[in-house]
Amino acid sequence: MEFRSPNVATQQNAKAISYLTKNLNDPAAGRQRVKALIEELGNATDFFPDWHPILTAPPRHPGEHVASLTESPTYRELDHTVEFVRGFVTCPYSDEGADKLVDTVRAVPGLEAYRLKEPLYSDQAHPVVVVAVDVELEADGTIRSRDALTWFAQLSAATAAGAQVAETWWNIRSNILGAPHGSRSSLFVNQHTGTHMRKILEAMNASGMFGPIKESSLDMLSQKKRDAICQTLIRTAIDKWDKASPSFDFEMRGETCKASVRDTWDDQTEISVRVEIGKYDLYVSGFYYLEDQRITHSEPRGRRDLAEKFL
Repeated sequence: MEFRSPNVATQQNAKAISYLTKNLNDPAAGRQRVKALIEELGNATDFFPDWHPILTAPPRHPGEHVASLTESPTYRELDHTVEFVRGFVTCPYSDEGADKLVDTVRAVPGLEAYRLKEPLYSDQAHPVVVVAVDVELEADGTIRSRDALTWFAQLSAATAAGAQVAETWWNIRSNILGAPHGSRSSLFVNQHTGTHMRKILEAMNASGMFGPIKESSLDMLSQKKRDAICQTLIRTAIDKWDKASPSFDFEMRGETCKASVRDTWDDQTEISVRVEIGKYDLYVSGFYYLEDQRITHSEPRGRRDLAEKFL
């Protein structure tokens, strides 16, 4: 489904307002406070992209990957947190903890923190706002393109020395775009920026600087195609099964497929099936129901070129 930023932003902001005000004695005042935060910090989000200054500015060990606020010692006092494009608000119950968080954040270049006078989340909480001061927003509410691209490229290059494999766009786009996101944009970056991020990543991967390319997500394929791949491999495994062996190999379209099949409940109603080619070059799993010969499955994982052999 197409990612529609205005609709998603409206939903995210409504969710943030509800979460931060529903327990207050004066929710109307709380709603006004959260709306003011949205004006200052941008739209409410689910989680930050890896390159965002909120995650990269705090001190970390060389080569350390910080993927969320809770992984950074700088934000140790977090409690009941809502993230926005430029920063976040968190609502610890400890007055001392709130002061400690403000002092710790203010010691980090590029970050600012302050306490709110008005309560949020709970009348007993002590809200703290943290802002990445260098984050400037475009007219559409996303981060300025040149800044986002620079931060993304800098972080990507810094990880090259310790990398063992190159991750494809489809494997790590959530880490690059933040959430919620679409195929190449999010509330943090618009399609122009997201498209260039993908080009930068693919150029770096092609250079070999990260090592061999690891492909696992098949999200680039339509849901119909992903379903067809799973259906083909699972149904073939069932057809080749001798009704006794828990694991066996079969050949299909020039590939050796390793299957694991078992009666889930030992009652001949549901059969658990896994099919793997290579070492996770392609992996599918699901269930086959004997009564109506129906198949359900999880999302397939593996290499696109191999998966498309089974369409």
